[in-house]
Amino acid sequence: MSRAQPDPGERRAAWREGLDRLRAAATTEPGRLRVIGAALAALLVAFGGVTAWQVTSRAAAADAVVTHSQPLSADAADIYRSLADADTAAATGFLAGGREPRAVRQRYENDISVAARLLAEAAAGTDADAPAGRQIATLTEQLPVYTGLVEQARAAGRQGLPLGGAYLRYASDRMREQLLPAAQSLYVAETLRLESDYDDATAWPWAALATGVAALGALGWAQRRTYLRTHRVFNHGLVGATAAATVTLLWLTAGHGVASAGLSSSRDHGARALQVLNEARIASLQARGDESLTLVARGAVLTAEGEDAYEAGYQDEMQRLTGRVVVGERHGETDTEGLLGRARSLTGGPGRERTEAVLRDVTEWQRRHRSARAADESGYYDRALPEVIGEKNSTGEMFDRVDAGLRQALVLEQKRFRTAADDGRGALTGLAAGAAVLALLGATAAVLGVGRRLSEYR
Repeated sequence: MSRAQPDPGERRAAWREGLDRLRAAATTEPGRLRVIGAALAALLVAFGGVTAWQVTSRAAAADAVVTHSQPLSADAADIYRSLADADTAAATGFLAGGREPRAVRQRYENDISVAARLLAEAAAGTDADAPAGRQIATLTEQLPVYTGLVEQARAAGRQGLPLGGAYLRYASDRMREQLLPAAQSLYVAETLRLESDYDDATAWPWAALATGVAALGALGWAQRRTYLRTHRVFNHGLVGATAAATVTLLWLTAGHGVASAGLSSSRDHGARALQVLNEARIASLQARGDESLTLVARGAVLTAEGEDAYEAGYQDEMQRLTGRVVVGERHGETDTEGLLGRARSLTGGPGRERTEAVLRDVTEWQRRHRSARAADESGYYDRALPEVIGEKNSTGEMFDRVDAGLRQALVLEQKRFRTAADDGRGALTGLAAGAAVLALLGATAAVLGVGRRLSEYR
């Protein structure tokens, strides 16, 4: 036997009756107090929840800056630097012919080893279909081709065959046209990820701040309402809830302000200084490679204007470093500051001192380079060669000093970045948990305060 279904009209009547009872309860003072207590508790819990959520999100982004994004950006820069340095070492070793210094050979092999290791580590943590993954695949595929060409050039050079220079130029072209652009794209992608994490970590938690202000406003209104109806100055529960909300809001504002200041300092005077120093180091490596290839090619590769292509490349990289107009400069506009000038303004203390020393060394490098070019262009190749690759009083000696100085400045700025970033993210420690606890205490105090008023009606 089927059970009779209730009449729809009866269901609507029951619903209306319940609504009428709720409305009637809300029109009485006890009913209003219950609604106020529930609303205050809900608002305080929402304040604590939103604060914990937004602080946790920003703390995670700050941790990513220190432990993930910046190290990956540094690794991408090291891949580029290692490849550029390997190309420079290959050209230097070729110029030495059968007398290739062991240190130059070891430097080339170390650079290739570092690049291969970093590429393997990057590939393990990157999606193959992502843009960074495609650049890693290109680098992994082209690196053995490049090293094979260098070995062919070295073998031909030892036999005194002119073909060795052609092999080396072809290897260098592959490095500059395929490997280095891919490494540059990888570096840009990782740097953009770092900037995104910085933006996430320093963004103000407006939703939490707005919820906190709304909670304080509601608590103030509730206390004023209580005072007007009872002429009692304080309701201990509501005062306790107001204190908890105020402490949470002040903690949130101060904690995030300190965190944002620390992270912004690490960004402006740490991460960005590291980026500029990496670019300066890469520019010096490319300048050294062009300088060596000028002697390898001996005018065989020309620009559209009929200039020696490698000498023009050297001058362009020097202009990037110093921002000064140099002999052979081919463009009407110039950066009056240059990478080293920008690095000097971004670094501080010992890092700035090292950068200023590098700028002086670059000036001396340019002077020695002009002397070597004058000898080569006058037909004295045998005199120009030791001025470029010799151990003393050569451009190679100055390049080594420039590279060592930039490396030291990078180490100093890395420490500066880490200190500022750790100080920034440390300001968020405990804030999420503390906000949640204070919100629950405030909600409990608000309910107890309203409950004290309700007890007067029993």
